[in-house]
Amino acid sequence: MAELGILVAGSALGAAFEILFSAVLKAKSTAKMFQTHLGNLNTTLDSLKPVIIQLASANHLVPLEKSLENFTTKMEEGKKLVDECCEVWRFNLIKQREYTDEIEALNDSLRMLLSVLTVQLGSHAVMMLHRNVVAQSKNQIGVRCAVPPLPSVPVGLDAPLDDLKMTLLGDGPESILVLTAPGGCGKTTLATMFCHDPKVKDKFKENIFFATVSSKVSYLIVQELCEHAGLEVPALQNEENPFKWLQKFMEERGKNPLLLVLDDVQSRSESLLDRFNEFKMSSCKVLVTSRYRFPKFGRTYPLETLEDKYAMALFRDSAFLPNTSSNIPDDLQEEIVRLCKRFPLSLKAIGDSLRNQRIEIWKKRLMELSKGSILEADEKLLAYLKSCLDDLGKGMAAVKNCFIDLGLFPEDRIIPVTALLDMWAEYKGTKDILSIANLYDLTNRNLARLVVVTGNEDVDGYYGEHFVIQHDMLRLLSIHESCEDPEQQRLIIEIRGDELPTWWKERKHKTKKARLVSISTDGLSATWHNMDLPKAEVLVLNFQTGNCVLPKFVKQMSKLKVLIVTSYGVLQADLSNFKLLGSLANLKRIRLEGISIPSISEKSMQLKGLQKISLFMCSIGQAFSNSSIQILEAFPNLVELNIDYCNDLVELPAKLCDLIHLKKLSITNCVQLSALPDEIGKLDGLEVLRLRSCTDLERLPDSIKNLSKLNLLDMYYCFNIKELPEEIGEMSGLRKIKMVQCLRLLALPVSVLNLEQLREVICDKDTENLWGEPFKSSLTNINIRVVEEDFKRNWLHDL
Repeated sequence: MAELGILVAGSALGAAFEILFSAVLKAKSTAKMFQTHLGNLNTTLDSLKPVIIQLASANHLVPLEKSLENFTTKMEEGKKLVDECCEVWRFNLIKQREYTDEIEALNDSLRMLLSVLTVQLGSHAVMMLHRNVVAQSKNQIGVRCAVPPLPSVPVGLDAPLDDLKMTLLGDGPESILVLTAPGGCGKTTLATMFCHDPKVKDKFKENIFFATVSSKVSYLIVQELCEHAGLEVPALQNEENPFKWLQKFMEERGKNPLLLVLDDVQSRSESLLDRFNEFKMSSCKVLVTSRYRFPKFGRTYPLETLEDKYAMALFRDSAFLPNTSSNIPDDLQEEIVRLCKRFPLSLKAIGDSLRNQRIEIWKKRLMELSKGSILEADEKLLAYLKSCLDDLGKGMAAVKNCFIDLGLFPEDRIIPVTALLDMWAEYKGTKDILSIANLYDLTNRNLARLVVVTGNEDVDGYYGEHFVIQHDMLRLLSIHESCEDPEQQRLIIEIRGDELPTWWKERKHKTKKARLVSISTDGLSATWHNMDLPKAEVLVLNFQTGNCVLPKFVKQMSKLKVLIVTSYGVLQADLSNFKLLGSLANLKRIRLEGISIPSISEKSMQLKGLQKISLFMCSIGQAFSNSSIQILEAFPNLVELNIDYCNDLVELPAKLCDLIHLKKLSITNCVQLSALPDEIGKLDGLEVLRLRSCTDLERLPDSIKNLSKLNLLDMYYCFNIKELPEEIGEMSGLRKIKMVQCLRLLALPVSVLNLEQLREVICDKDTENLWGEPFKSSLTNINIRVVEEDFKRNWLHDL
């Protein structure tokens, strides 16, 4: 800091800058909880330093003094802030978050100061001084964009490294590849390994640049690139100039093969990637690491979580000294690794805490991890994961709430999107299309993954093939965020054995505020505890036992709108106490998964408010074969019925056709269903009939012609349908037909010519031939769309 000495006497701003600069350098080595944000602040101060020096040597002190008083004050306050960061107790998460926000605000103010001073002093003078200053500093010149050293033991990344080399070392069209994953999964490590690989170094030689973007503004990145390349370092004044210099850099360095790694790129830096994409050339490859997927740039490479063997290797590298033996039993190590969720950051953090410790310490640590979340055991890990939500500010509150709601479902399980849509439609009043968009936002930020199992995007409001997958560590973060909600709207309870969580007695009174409730039991749970949940609108019950007994307190949940019951056991579980639901006047939606239902309705039960029933992988054949059931009396106002993967369903009861208010009937993946009831024409209010993947279905009843309001008929993968009803042309409301892979359908009835209102037919190449002459020339308003799909019957086992 000797070069700033002249500022002390002549400029309050310079003195404040010197004190702040020194405080930041000191704090970086002590306040490790704030290391990332202090590093960003240090980078800004590095860029501001030559400008402050120029200010001292120029005759601008008097006219600038008044306008800079505010910045002087901010630096003085910043020094106090940085000093206080060094005193924050590591378990004080609230203070950590508060100081993190204040450091970011200080950094933003200093960037604004840099812009103000650059404009007033003139860019050329600052540029020349900047070159002189950085030339004197061996710690800065030539290393800002240098490749970091290799980590000691990078494990589990060999296969991804080979994939990156195949993509970026070839002559393919990709100029930008986004390496994406949640924070802490090893993206930077993999990018560093790539740069050190002999084949990569042989191709790009000295033309490899590694720039850490983080929260830096564009012009700082451009300055660092030019500086490292030995080019004239620009002093940039606004957002237009950086990109002119960037183009110059690309043209100068892109004459030979160029590899540019942009590490830790945040979503708000998308404009910087736009420019790199704009100036792309065949010899230039850009590897981006980010928590955000940046879908607009095409191909991304998602970095998967560690396999078990690699997770164990990473943990042992952190937990044991090199070349030493250990008496820690393998099963104890494996259990701790399991509780660390195979997450690299948690494996390293917990491993470090156990390094060279006695076995009693290991066992104590295991007990602590077993009783609570790993996030409670490691505050650094929690603070890091919480930073993954920084993008979800006020404008993204709905997306953040969606993320938190995912914690209502058990760990290590796929989440059916239809369950989420039911929950959000009634609890928030959110339209399905907006909820799906929110899930894609979470996917783009690697906070969850939305999977469409057949690749079919022509959904028509059908999301039965959409599922959400969430990393277990992110689920713990979802639960943590729900606990921090001051309104206590969510309640997540995990019952182990017959014991409620230890916090239950302490927070029992707060549960009365809960509007979304999730209760999960393990395979040992046999009894329910009495709970008072007067405001609950959504109840998610997750079982692993062979018998599912609805808890008696459900009867008192007068505001309940959505009930989701899922059995995760090996066999379908018997559900009893169903009659308790008869007293719930506000209950609108029921979803059952993995449940065996001996009787779908009882004479003593009537759910007048129920509008939707969804049955997924349930045993319902016995209930539906019982001709004595009174479906209309039990569900008089049912609007939608979804039956999916119920493999014992052979036939639908005729009384199903008494549901006069039914608008949507979806029977999908029921491979033994051989026929629909002949009375189906009585459902004259039906608008959607979906028969997807009912592979044993051979025909449609003739009475289907009476469904005058039906606008969508979905027969995807109905392999055995041989013919359509002769009078199908009388369906005056039919606007869309899906008939992909209807292999045995060899001809269309002549009455199809009467379907003048039909607008779209989705089919495969073989089925397309059925729509030739005379239909093609007569039905000129039809759009016949041919799709190609890889039909996978066992997709559930692949997730």
